[in-house]
Parts: sequence; C-alpha cells; structure tokens
Amino acid sequence: MGVTFTLHKGGETGPRAGRLATPHGCVETPTFMPVGTQASVKACSSEDLLEHKVTMVLANTYHLYLRPGHRRIERLGGLHRFMNWPKPVLTDSGGYQVYSLGELRKISEEGVLFQSHLDGSEHLFTPEKVVEVQQAFGSDIAMVLDECTPYPATYEEAREGMERTLRWAKRSRDACGEDGELALFGIVQGGVYPDLRKACAEGLMEIGFPGFAVGGLGVGEEKNECLSVLEWMAERLPAASPRYLMGMGTPEDLVAAVARGMDMFDCVLPTRNGRNGTLFTHSGRLRIKNSRYADDLRPIDPDCDCYTCRNYTRAYLRHLFLAKELLVYRLTSIHNLYFYQVLMERIREAIETDTFPEFSRAFLRRFNASGEEGLGREMAQEDRGFSNQSEKSSKKIQV
Repeated sequence: MGVTFTLHKGGETGPRAGRLATPHGCVETPTFMPVGTQASVKACSSEDLLEHKVTMVLANTYHLYLRPGHRRIERLGGLHRFMNWPKPVLTDSGGYQVYSLGELRKISEEGVLFQSHLDGSEHLFTPEKVVEVQQAFGSDIAMVLDECTPYPATYEEAREGMERTLRWAKRSRDACGEDGELALFGIVQGGVYPDLRKACAEGLMEIGFPGFAVGGLGVGEEKNECLSVLEWMAERLPAASPRYLMGMGTPEDLVAAVARGMDMFDCVLPTRNGRNGTLFTHSGRLRIKNSRYADDLRPIDPDCDCYTCRNYTRAYLRHLFLAKELLVYRLTSIHNLYFYQVLMERIREAIETDTFPEFSRAFLRRFNASGEEGLGREMAQEDRGFSNQSEKSSKKIQV
C-alpha cells in the first residue's frame, strides 16, 4: 500500500522525470491532475478522461465532506467506486477552501472552525479530522491540513502560519499511523520569505512524508516571486521525493515550474476556461465566441487528435457556445484537458531526451505567437494561476 516514487532522469534542481506508483496504478511525472472538486471533473465523464490520457485526478475534501459526506462515500465503496474512476486519486485537505471563507472561519491551534457555505452549519477541521475524512475516501494520496498564508503578509504573520502548519503536519502524521495505508504529503508554507520556506521544508522532512507540496502560491504574488519560491524549494526538498505545486497554472506556468524541479500539478483552468469559451491550442489561446469563427470549418487545433477536434468544427462550437447549449461544455473541456495531457507528455519526452530547454523555448515562442491564437499576454491576468485570489469575495468558495 502507499506510494513510491522513482526518479529516473534529473536530480535536485532542473526538470525531472519519474514514476509515482500508487495502489491504483503508476503515474509518469511530470504530471497534471484535472480537478474533480465534487468527485467529478466538470462536464466530463470518467470515460472521457480515460480516453484522453488522464492518469490521476484531484478531489476536494472540503466539498465532499459537506456533501455527500465522507461516511456515505465510505459506505458506498470509497471514492474510486463512487465516481467510477479506476486510477489514482489525490485529495486535498480543504485548507485552501477554508482559507477562502474569510470571515466565515476562525483559525486556532486546535484547527479551523468554519460555517458551511451550503447551509451555514458549523464544523471543525482538525488535522486529525482531515486525515480521518481522507482515509474514509480511500485516497491514494492525501494532504495535511495547513494554514495558507495570504498575500501580502508580514513576516510575523507568515512565520506564525508556517509554524502552525508544521505543528498540524506532525499531528496529521501521527493520526495517519504507521500501517502505510494512506500516503500523506506535507505542505510547505512560509509566504515569499526564503528562510521561512526553508524552515518549513526542513521541519516537514524531519517529521517524515513520502512527498512534499508547495502551497500558498497563486494568491496574489508577482510571477517572479513565485518562481523564486520554486527555486528555493528545489534546493531544499529531497530529490528522491515527489514535489507537488498546488493549484496552478497556465501552460506557461507548467513549463516554468517543471524547469524548476516540480513534478505534480493541478488547476481548474482547463475546464473553467473551456466553459468560458477560451481554448488552448499549440499556437496559443483561442476565444471560440469570436465572430471570425462563424464559418470556420477547421478543428480547434489542427495539431490535436482529441475527440472534439476529430469530430467538430470551430463554427459548430461557436454556435453551441452562443446558444448556451450544454454540449459545448463537454466538448471544450475535453479539448483543453487533452491539450494539458499532451503538453505534459511532450515535456516528459523532452526531459528523457535531454532536449527540454529547446522544447521550452520552441513551445513558448509558438504558444505566445501574435494573433488571436497568441492571447497569452493579453489574457495573462484573467487566466493565470498567479491572479490575486484575495481580491475575490471571501464567501465565494474556490473550486
């Protein structure tokens, strides 16, 4: 039981390729996990995901704890059976969702007391409770409860949150036990302060986890600050363990993070952007509602062989989007998810053949080309994982 990680290309810093073995199969890294917040990747079936190279998904502890409840999922055979997904599942701790509740939650040493966004009922997430919930799910990989540092945060605020995260991580590890049935990853916090990130990483390694996540990014910091944090982490986290960058990002973000030694990623962008009519192509972003596509018989991306591109035209997808037909959400989500999986596949191939720098330059040059299919710069603040989540309503739960 549990997970093992084998690194077969690369080392402490720079791009790495490896294999993550779990009770529900192996995952080649670097890998991207679609977000299945409610035990469902929005608009897509499990069969859609399997057909389009998805090997691992993320589900959300906060939302599934509130509805339908972890004990019900356990009675129904666990999360894999519940959602008909045969491959690995990672569940986050719900810490970020609780963080986004704002005034609806209160943090103490015991844990986080919060009101449900569904009915206002009161609940307490302790480190031990979060482990219990994820054990009931039957998760392949679970995350410790952490305190997400907001941005901006003073040094003292970041230090207090980081130290509480370490204490909660120790309690989580103790609650997990030594039987190896749940692979629990630690989460590095500390804001944009190098010494705090270093202290947190060292503390987590001392506690002992099979993998480590980098949290607290994508909450408002500048891109160069985020990349600096990733560079610090690559120098501090053990090379033999998987490194998971939580909750971001754009295709550009993924390439940049892989270059800095990250192995695992998740983000809502592929499906969220698909539902909003923004599609990823190898020549950049495409806004399907644009009138220029009204008579366009080409697929979304001539270089793509996903189900959508094999069967439907830009003109038809534009019609569905403007008519608000539900089918368009599935078709655009399938395409964007497949784009991400193919991107990660090509990244892995480039690492294995020692051509990642050349691949990175060529991909970014083409992806950020001029014209509408090169909307990367224009839409950066709208799309990217570095956008300031703190400016959103604190009552709007992040999914």
